[in-house]
Amino acid sequence: MVSGDAPQAEGSVRVDVWIWSVRLTKTRAQAAAACRAGHVKVGGDRAKPAQAVRVGDEVRLRHAGRDRVVVVSKIVKKRVGPPVAVECFVDHSPPPPPRELAIQVPVRDRGAGRPTKRDRREMERLQGRPPES
Repeated sequence: MVSGDAPQAEGSVRVDVWIWSVRLTKTRAQAAAACRAGHVKVGGDRAKPAQAVRVGDEVRLRHAGRDRVVVVSKIVKKRVGPPVAVECFVDHSPPPPPRELAIQVPVRDRGAGRPTKRDRREMERLQGRPPES
């Protein structure tokens, strides 16, 4: 099969296109932005959006607060459905952290007004910031 939307066993494709095609990001623009920001590594080196990716390459992606480590098993040039996308890579990612361990942001009551100096110091203490002198 050599059509653009079917998985291929050989060749290469841009890393941003491949990341988007196998549904690691929602849009190709997000994949390209992650590459430009240095959140994508191919074979341990930072990848630009146009870098070629081949079968057997290890792709590391930091997206949505999670690290993904995948090994390319098939090349796709067009976005494919989820069942086909899963066959295109081998996932070696660490499991996501439980929701209880996620960073909890303190929330002020609506209408509580501007925080006082005492409130601000208490918030900084909770966030682990050193006190200002």
